[in-house]
Amino acid sequence: MPHSVEIAAAVIFFLALVHTFATARIESLGGKYPRHAGLFHFLAEVEVVFGFWALILSLVIWLIAGSKAAIGYLEQREFTEPLFVFVIMVVAASRPVLAAVTMAVMKVAALLPVRTEVSAIWLALFVIPLFGSIITEPAAMTLAALLLRDRLFNERVPAGIKYFGLALLFVNVSIGGVLTSFAAPPVLMVATAWGWDTPFMAATFGWKAAVAVLFNATAFVAAVARKVPPVTAESDGEGPRIPFTVTVIHTMFLVLVVLNAHHAVVFIGAFLFFLGYTHAYDKYQSPLLLRESLLVAFFLGGLVVLGGLQRWWLQPVVNAMGDYTLFAGATGLTAVMDNAAITYLGSLIHGLSDQSRYFLVAGAITGGGLTVIANAPNPAGLAILSRCFPAGVSALRLLGAALPPTIVACVAFLAL
Repeated sequence: MPHSVEIAAAVIFFLALVHTFATARIESLGGKYPRHAGLFHFLAEVEVVFGFWALILSLVIWLIAGSKAAIGYLEQREFTEPLFVFVIMVVAASRPVLAAVTMAVMKVAALLPVRTEVSAIWLALFVIPLFGSIITEPAAMTLAALLLRDRLFNERVPAGIKYFGLALLFVNVSIGGVLTSFAAPPVLMVATAWGWDTPFMAATFGWKAAVAVLFNATAFVAAVARKVPPVTAESDGEGPRIPFTVTVIHTMFLVLVVLNAHHAVVFIGAFLFFLGYTHAYDKYQSPLLLRESLLVAFFLGGLVVLGGLQRWWLQPVVNAMGDYTLFAGATGLTAVMDNAAITYLGSLIHGLSDQSRYFLVAGAITGGGLTVIANAPNPAGLAILSRCFPAGVSALRLLGAALPPTIVACVAFLAL
């Protein structure tokens, strides 16, 4: 690509970041200009921002370098991750899967020596993020967000607690998926290139992440337990009791998608069969999470398009840092760019020491809860919980709420 295109891409990426932090303000414009309220609402959707600016970038490339260059660039992008996140969100949020997970969580919660609602929140913020190392982080985010929606994010909970809960969910999912080499997007980007397998991840990152997740979840629940309102009834949704065989088949679809996370032709095919199965047995289903999942995929697809032309300035920045500076830099950069992109760029740097690799990845996963765009599963959680924030989610308030659990993660990866 011509350097003028790269400069334009950096400017457009910066504008997209500004747009991300201004969504609450844009939403408020709908009240002042009701004639265009629909447009302002569309532009205020966080999941729309990067897709919108990716379209702008594509048009700019077309104007500067021609249609062939624009189409060629788009065809070189890898969209497997956005497609996978879309599919895994829909499957993981289906009624049989959610009902099974909810039942298991509530049975365990009933055994703990605190109120069931409180213990359920603790399990959703501790166990499910770690479980994301097996079912992948997007699936863990989806399940945890759905479990927390009626317990922690209902209208009776103060907004401040909701922000801390949302930030903690983002942070714990980001660091909780590193017990294996295949579940966290930033780890996936380097696992093959650097030869990091699951035993290595568990021994080097996993146990430290588990300590941080446990501490964060326990401290948060202890602080807010008295303000968690009771849930009058536990239900897996409207409809008849779900047969065990239906739950097993949904679980098999979930496992099939997870095992083929890197093979879009397989998991898309499985997803089409899944849609057919849910239609055939629709009486055991609730409405599939299609709209929210499509918005998240659109967000990630836009990030793929925009991020592909940022290497020219990001790589020299990463290459010039020392180990501890690299950790801090990766954490900070992750706040304004998906952490998988940070680690991918790191994998391209030749001669990076093992210690520097550790600090790069540790910093990237540590910063994964600072903003919505910091980690691929974050938009999935926001899509599910956004209605619990009537005025929209403030990026600055989310950043402030994420600092305490992020500091805990920093201590875990630097001091343990």
